[in-house]
Formats: sequence, structure tokens, C-alpha cells
Amino acid sequence: MNSQLQQWVEQIKPLDEAAQVRAQAHLDQLTKPPGSLGQLERLAVQLAGITGETIPDLGRKAIIVMAGDHGVCEEGVSAFPAEVTGQMVLNFLHGGAAVNVLARHAGADVVCVDIGVRGDLEHPGLVSRKVKHGTANIAKGPAMTTDEAIEAICAGFELVQQMASEGCRVFATGEMGIGNTTPSSALLAVLTGTEVAGTVGRGTGITDSVLLHKQEVIRRAIETNRPNPEDALDVLAKLGGLEIAGLTGVILGAAASRCPIIIDGFISTAAMLVAARLAPACVPYAIASHLSMEPGHRRLMDAIGLTPVLHMDMRLGEGTGAALLLPVLDAALKIMREMATFASAGVSRSEEA
Repeated sequence: MNSQLQQWVEQIKPLDEAAQVRAQAHLDQLTKPPGSLGQLERLAVQLAGITGETIPDLGRKAIIVMAGDHGVCEEGVSAFPAEVTGQMVLNFLHGGAAVNVLARHAGADVVCVDIGVRGDLEHPGLVSRKVKHGTANIAKGPAMTTDEAIEAICAGFELVQQMASEGCRVFATGEMGIGNTTPSSALLAVLTGTEVAGTVGRGTGITDSVLLHKQEVIRRAIETNRPNPEDALDVLAKLGGLEIAGLTGVILGAAASRCPIIIDGFISTAAMLVAARLAPACVPYAIASHLSMEPGHRRLMDAIGLTPVLHMDMRLGEGTGAALLLPVLDAALKIMREMATFASAGVSRSEEA
């Protein structure tokens, strides 16, 4: 592993077990049967372990939307043309996309990052971390060099570290890149040994014939590039995307900063799998927001060991599922902060409690 990446990976520490014990003890004193709030209780304990605070104040939240184009679009694997990537980035910046609406509802910032859009975009709200103008066509050769993949990871890591130092306490993953379910499926196939047909979905809504073509393109990409499945960085560089690499850095940066990282859908979870292979210690910092309609999403989460909180039949990406989960985190902490204990409410406890 690159020395800079290794240094950052070593910054990721185990969750604070003492804080988790305190959080569980507090939950057990509240006026309810033990465990009856299910995932809300599990989230409260996890957040305590991540932050080291029994009842953390999450405060400022941000959805990091990484944007990049994909050379594999030349193969006709998407229902939308590649130029939609840049157009949608401007839509994010003008506040008109689904993720903007849901972020406003959740009280979160949307931070849009150009890490590999093909065109040159200008907007005062755009964070420019462009590594290059899109990846190469993976059906013909590597998506990027190893150095380019590392540069994109570093961009995500450094952005999160900077934002955490400025008071951001929760990060969520989002992405924009026409064609990006194709490299995500390729990453899943190689890193988990799954047959390609079991990794590929319809993405933006392709037909049956295009779906079969997409599978063949991925098989060709794997055969052409021959990535080492034991080397996640090699697989990422040869088959991935710049936005996937950037999100890998976001995930590692959040864990190193002891901040929860909310994982969105299929593409974000592909980045999470790469991060987990590079730094297994980052996994307890991750919360899977929802189960995507993409068939490979469940396989990705099973490979990482994550359980989705929401089941909303969504497949948009952008960070929309992650945005929906943010109010659930707030609810879990409000239970911890505002619910009465048996003693304070004068309520008798179960004899088995």
C-alpha cells in the first residue's frame, strides 16, 4: 500500500467501548422494554462508540457528492448520455436535485466535488479536486493509473479532514457519474468473486438487450485488465471510477476523524467495499442508509457486513438514501437526550429488567 495511505489507515482507531457501555446503560434506564426501539437503540450505541461521547451532539452534517465521468460510456451501457454528469453537477449547485431537497429537509449541507468530470465546470459553490477529465474506457484498458486512484482517495480524505476540523460531525456519501454502475459492478465481481450476471442491474433504466451487453462489457473489462482481487487499490485503479476513489477517501477520512459516515446506495457501497479492504477498521464507523433496487447492493453489504436501516425501493444515488437517514440519527439521539428514565418518571420497572 502507498505510504501516505498506510499512514492514514493507521489513524483509524477502534470504537470507544466505554462510551458504548455508558450509552447502553442509559438506554436500559429509559421508560421502555429493553431493546424495544430496535435500530434506534443500536444506532445510539454505535454513535457513542464512534464519537466517544455517551450522547453526542452531531451538529453540522454534510453530504459529499463526488462527480466524475466514465470512458466506458462509449460502450453504450447507460440510458443517458455522458454529458448529463456535468449538467447534473450544475443542478446540484443550483439546489434543484433530489439530494438537495432531502438535504434541506435533514438540515445537511450538500458539498459537490468535481473530481473527474469530463468538461470544465465553473461555479462559486463547486469544490474542484479534478484528477483528470474522466476515466478511460475499462473495456479497453485501465480506468486510471494507481497514482491517479491514490490522488482521488487523498482528495476525499483531505476534504473530510478539513471539514471535520471546521466542525462538521457527520458525513454522508453521494455521487454523480453517468455509467458508474458499470465500474461498481466490476468492482463487486472481482473483490467478492461474484459472477458478473449477479452484480449487474439496470442502473438508469436500460433495456434487456442493453443489460446483457453491459454484462459482456464488464466481463471484457475484467479479462482485459486482469486486476488482482487481493489488492483493492489495483482493482480500483483498473476498473473503478474517480468518484468511487474519492468516496473511498471520504470514508477513510471520516473514520480517522471519529465521525459517522452514512453510506448511500450501490456506487457508494462499492467505494465502502474498497475502503473496507484497505482499512477494515473503518467498517464500524459506517452506517448503511438503505437497500438499493440494484441487485448487487445486497451482495456488497453482505461482503462488508453492513445492514441497511431503510428499505425504500430507491435507485437514484446522489446521496438521497443517506439524506433520508440523517433525521433517523437525530431521532436516536433525541431518545437518549429527552426520554424519561424509570426513576425520573416514577414508573415501575419489569421484574425481569
